[in-house]
Formats: sequence, C-alpha cells, structure tokens
Amino acid sequence: MSNLQASTATRVVMLGTGCPRPDPSRSGPATAIIVNDTPYLVDFGPGVIRRATAAFDQGVTALGYGGTNIKTAFLTHMHSDHTVGYPDLIFTAWVMGRREPLAVYGPKGIKAMTEHVLKAWEIDVQGRTGGLNQHSLTGWKVVANEIAPGVVYRDENVTVTAFPARHEEMVDSFSFRFDTADRSIVISGDTAPTQAMLDHSRGCHVLVHEAYALAEARGGEKPTPEFRRRHHTSSRELADIANVLRPDLLVTYHRPTRDESASRIDDQDVLVGEIRQTYSGKVVAARDLDIF
Repeated sequence: MSNLQASTATRVVMLGTGCPRPDPSRSGPATAIIVNDTPYLVDFGPGVIRRATAAFDQGVTALGYGGTNIKTAFLTHMHSDHTVGYPDLIFTAWVMGRREPLAVYGPKGIKAMTEHVLKAWEIDVQGRTGGLNQHSLTGWKVVANEIAPGVVYRDENVTVTAFPARHEEMVDSFSFRFDTADRSIVISGDTAPTQAMLDHSRGCHVLVHEAYALAEARGGEKPTPEFRRRHHTSSRELADIANVLRPDLLVTYHRPTRDESASRIDDQDVLVGEIRQTYSGKVVAARDLDIF
C-alpha cells in the first residue's frame, strides 16, 4: 500500500483498479476520496465492499468495517463493470450496520437501476427488518439523484463538480472533480480525451485517469483499435493531457482489457514507460488498495 500524501486531510484510496476482465488481483472500478475521515465513493464495481473492508483492515478506518461509513457515492456511467457492486454497496454495508440512507449521484438511469435493485432484494429487506435480525429500518434505503454537468454536491468537506466524459455509446457519462481545503482531485471515469477534461482539471493536485498502453493495443484483435480510440485514452494522449494540466501526481487506473488468450504479463510498467516518453511529471500505475 502506498502512503503518498497520507498525512493530508484528503486521501485517495484505490479500492478497485480493474475493468470488465475478471482479474482476481483487481476489483472493479471504485475510488474512495476521504476528507477529514469522511468517505466519498466514485463508482462501485465488483468487489467494492470486500476491498473497502480490506482497506479498513489495513488502517483506513474512515470507511467503516464493511463500508458502513460510506454514505455518499458518485457514478461515472452505467456500464456493468462500474455498477455490478451496487447491491453490495447498498445491502452489505446495511447488514454490517449502516443506519442512514445511501445518497447516490449519477447519470440518467441510476434512479431506475436503484428502484429495480431495491425491488429485487425486497424479501431480504423484509426478513432482516421484520424478523429476529432487527436491522435498521433506514440503512437499506437509497436516495438516487440524476445529475447534469456542474456542481452536483457540496458539504463542509468537499465541493464535487461533474463534467462530461466521452465514452461512445454511454452518452451520459461524467468525470468528477473534488475540491477540498487542501487538495483538488479529478477522477476521469472511462473516457476518450475531451476538452472538458482540460477545462475543468486545471490546478488539480491529483489526476486519476484511465489509460491503455499503445504496445498492448497492437497485440490482439479485441478490443479493436477503433473501439479503444472511441472509448478510452491512450498513454500518448494521457501524456499530452498531463503536460497541459501538470498535476502534482498522475495516477493511472482501469487496467485495460486484453484478449483472454493473451499472456498474463503485467503491462503497467509498459504503460507508465510510454507516458514517461513525453511526460516528465510524477506518474504511477495504481493497484488495488493504494493510497495517494
């Protein structure tokens, strides 16, 4: 676990750095921003609460055991690798002791998804609230908010601004900027390069951005180069973005999907090496449970 900037009031905890490929070493996309011991979650991919509990066990107690302290979450887009952990986030944290409703801010469709998830687990809710378990009557509830670009959330710790991402068919996709008293953090979500990223990320201290290595993109039939170009950001493109923004720290995440027949080598050194060809700032490839 990295402890970069661990002494600041604002920390970035990488709960999941993977993608649709079911890599056992990487949970699905999920990033916690912790400000004054209050957690804010971006995306809830597969394994989110297991990773939150692992972080708790390693000293990130602000998350609460079983994610019980996670009460505010943001969603970049509706793809399954970013949302499959939604029932886990709702119900596991409730079963482990969360008493307040979860507040979620995301694109169009999050309200319908929330309604269907709660409906799918209504027998569980009835059993746990009406039987011997006597779980909280409110901790399973969710207030889902469908957002538009602009400031979408503000409290005494943080101001959260959403701005458009570009992820092909996911036309309602967002990146998020978190401004706190001591740091500004941008989470890209899944996106090809956009002018909005440049316009809204200037002055950020930490840029957490998806990326794929060009060397890897030449290695297989799937995903195709055209798919990558229209959905994601290459190492070269990310270096160009970072050269404009000059963050204190550039963090790559959302490990790229490779053809399942490809050899299981770790391509993160290749990715960072490609970025460093044209970008001289500090850059790291995140792994699950890293803290920045």
